[in-house]
Amino acid sequence: MKVRIAEVSDQPLDVAAHSAAARDDAAGADVTFCGVVRDHDDGRTVLELEYSSYPTAAAILRAVADEIAADPDVIAVAVSHRIGKLGIGDIALVASVTAAHRKQAFDSCERLVDEVKARLPIWKRQVFAGGSDEWVNCP
Repeated sequence: MKVRIAEVSDQPLDVAAHSAAARDDAAGADVTFCGVVRDHDDGRTVLELEYSSYPTAAAILRAVADEIAADPDVIAVAVSHRIGKLGIGDIALVASVTAAHRKQAFDSCERLVDEVKARLPIWKRQVFAGGSDEWVNCP
């Protein structure tokens, strides 16, 4: 089984668990990416984010993970996106990919993150200092 985790969750994401899930004795490289809530956007101070998802988000995330895992260079994939309210420093996305060599793992992890961001039906609401907010439409 090449896809070891593919989840949309309202619980904090465990980076170490994703890396461990993708680990394999055949892998010489494990690349793990974390998308973290930062304290600013376009010159404005961000206080928190809130992610909402469409009901098919988990199935779409699984399909994206399956596509990346189908690459013969990929050994395993673990990926999750968080929904709900997140504070500064919280992890919104974690993606781990293992491969025999580092370039394959880096390239595959980058493709995984790019495809998740392009296709996952999740919307982000940013709350700014001063009380304003903004919805950012993901696909």
